Amino acid sequence: MNDPATHDSSRREFLSTVAVGSVAVSVAGSVAASLPLGPRASADVTPSTTASAATSVRANVPRYHAAAIQTAFENPKTRAEIPARVARMIAMAEQTVAGYAPFFDVRLIAFPEFAHAAPVYFTVEELLEHLAVELPNEHTDAYHAFAKKTGCFVQTGTFIERDAKYPGCVFNTTCLIGPDGILAKYRKVNPWIPWEVHTSPHDLPNYTENPFPVVDTEIGKIGCAICYDWLFPESIRQLAFNGAEVLIRVSAYMDPWGATAPMDWWTTINRARAIENTAYVLACNQGATFEGYPPFSWPGGSMAIDFDGRVLAQADPGAGEKVVVAPIDIAALRDARERRRGHDMRAHFRAEVHPYALTPRFPRAGSGNITIASNDERIALAKRGL
Repeated sequence: MNDPATHDSSRREFLSTVAVGSVAVSVAGSVAASLPLGPRASADVTPSTTASAATSVRANVPRYHAAAIQTAFENPKTRAEIPARVARMIAMAEQTVAGYAPFFDVRLIAFPEFAHAAPVYFTVEELLEHLAVELPNEHTDAYHAFAKKTGCFVQTGTFIERDAKYPGCVFNTTCLIGPDGILAKYRKVNPWIPWEVHTSPHDLPNYTENPFPVVDTEIGKIGCAICYDWLFPESIRQLAFNGAEVLIRVSAYMDPWGATAPMDWWTTINRARAIENTAYVLACNQGATFEGYPPFSWPGGSMAIDFDGRVLAQADPGAGEKVVVAPIDIAALRDARERRRGHDMRAHFRAEVHPYALTPRFPRAGSGNITIASNDERIALAKRGL
């Protein structure tokens, strides 16, 4: 009788191998019109596909599936632990693409906040010393290699990022990576204060990069925001007004605000943001255990929602590695946005009667050192102005 452990290992190796060509096979074969590959993916994976055929396929508005892949790692203490996490996430992505290939093509993948490293240290100095990395790096290169092989787009889990342009700062950052490399870098605009001592783009008066990037890809216009950002309708609406059709939430949302009653903020907020922006939402939540990522328990519940607020798929609440897949129909979304005269909250928005957004509230930290104590001081100052 075969050893079950050996059988399981062989199956993982098989899935990892077939994932490389699964999307390419479906495009190059008799179902070529179902999903397009990007130019570099076509050249690298399916040399037999002609340029004219590839152009014809890309001209079609795509339908595809997106996957939210929960992770369940222990809290890393040093950046030396990051490569093993990247390898595991890429293996999960390969297995997801391969496993669902007989049914549909997975073209968009999202991982949760803190998938690479969580802010286990409470000072900027310690985070810079032990966990912060510059971007791009060998980890983003690995995701790029996966994207080139499969034609997928990957919204990475977050990195604790350092940038020589902003000395003394750490950012909570996720990258959108496609077959052509890094397409966008999003830094959390609303860190979860007071505990997070990360810098927000808002803190830096000389910050010139777009705080809310949206990328026009062959699978739709994609924007992303991180966890607590989603409690601010203005942040997600800015992505929508920047053109986003698929809104990705990379999150580490803990109990009791997670995916279960009686509060269930996770599902409530995700559905509301989809409805008010007429956009798909792909929300990937942290699936670590209390033991792995103290001092909170992490409820998972990763999900996908359509532009009318319908939950298309959701992982059952609870810790653990889980994969949720759901269909994305960009043509239907664009048709709805163009056709509707009712319930079009973007077109109906009366900006002039909402002056509150023009009044500064939460003070900028500047480029100085952010601490939990300084966060508390800024919170108190903002409260006095309410």
